[in-house]
Amino acid sequence: MLQDIFELPGPESNSIVGSLVDLGNDPLGFLTRCAREYGDIVPMRLGLTPACLITNPNYIEQVLKDREAFIKSRGFRVLKTLLGEGLLTAEGDSWLWQRRLAQPVFHQTRINGYAGAMVDYAEQMIATWRDREIRDIHADMMRLTLRIVMKTIFNAQVDEGEAKTVAHALDVAMHWFESKRRQNFLVWEWFPRPENIRYRHAIAEMDEAIYSLIQHKRNSGKETEDLLSMLMHARDEETGQQMNDKQLRDEVATLMLAGHETTANALSWTWMLLSEHPHVRSKLHSELDRVLAGRSPTVEDIPQLRYTDMVIKESMRLYPPVSIFGREAARDCTIGEYEVPEGCLIQISQWVMHRHPRYFENPLGFQPERWEDNLEKRLPRGVYIPFGDGPRICIGKGFALMEAVLLLATIAQKFQLDVLPDFPIVPQPSITLRPESGIKVQIEQLSGVAKNK
Repeated sequence: MLQDIFELPGPESNSIVGSLVDLGNDPLGFLTRCAREYGDIVPMRLGLTPACLITNPNYIEQVLKDREAFIKSRGFRVLKTLLGEGLLTAEGDSWLWQRRLAQPVFHQTRINGYAGAMVDYAEQMIATWRDREIRDIHADMMRLTLRIVMKTIFNAQVDEGEAKTVAHALDVAMHWFESKRRQNFLVWEWFPRPENIRYRHAIAEMDEAIYSLIQHKRNSGKETEDLLSMLMHARDEETGQQMNDKQLRDEVATLMLAGHETTANALSWTWMLLSEHPHVRSKLHSELDRVLAGRSPTVEDIPQLRYTDMVIKESMRLYPPVSIFGREAARDCTIGEYEVPEGCLIQISQWVMHRHPRYFENPLGFQPERWEDNLEKRLPRGVYIPFGDGPRICIGKGFALMEAVLLLATIAQKFQLDVLPDFPIVPQPSITLRPESGIKVQIEQLSGVAKNK
């Protein structure tokens, strides 16, 4: 017997805005409370929009697998002004065609070829560091991962001005999206408010830089191993169709956002957690000394860097790169045994699921050892989803995991990072989960085997 989800208990909402204020003021705390108090599916109203939070992993898997019944949410579709019709925002046949064309580009054997550049850029960065200096490690990770993604996309030392233009546009976009999220996207981007003008101007500058790089690549006539060249030469096996410049621009913008923002955030939270848990940091250093003995890591070392990998997994559990995302019911449908109306916003929160006491012992503890004995495979699908799941699982998952392990190994064997006492670190759940004011650390150069190359 099917039941209307809005017959289920949910948070009180006695005004016209429903739960908008609670969600806008503290989305992570509000959704966590809803999950603990109401269970597997929690109905709510966000202004005039019907919505629900789902925490049953079977429901999550159903929603993520059915890309036709559950499309990207309205809030996420706002990103099309930044990302166009890239893989992150496209729907239906358009998305399927792009995914089929791009999939071979992200084959693991291809992306393994970028490992050397990742390590080189990390070593160039830490060569400028000085013992005992204070740094904003989030800003450092953002710059580092942007350099890496620009190198892997364009296979060149991209002009510093172009890189800064892209970084500025993405930063403006993140702040703009967060402000719109707080307003439930009721103030449209075309309205001539100062933040909207800055947003459109930043996108225009980014477009100019990206199209210039695409044109330069076309004019060179060379087929190289960078991502742009591979996307440019990818051809649909059935139709022979290739991506035009607009489609390439959208994929490049998507790769730059997803390919540097998420990894930078994951590493930033990792440095914070390691600073808070010296015993974990000590075990990490012991593994790096044993496996690397002071030399630079390579992709061949990754299978031996098991604890390093577990540190990354546990960091992404507590501070997932994306903490909340939504789908919208494209038609009247069901989730499990519940009826869901067309237009309903279905909220899924990695923050909530990754910290759920039903699935994780000591859920708020930082315990990389919990990932021993294939915990990830033993968990129900839909519980641990830092890269999403279903047909739209992040295409760059292998790239991001390899990058995170290699960068952590490269930096941690040379430096210890300690968060400044009393520095306020506030998670900001925007498109990604950023530290709102960065993360200030004091760095300490390590001695002994971890310092010698």
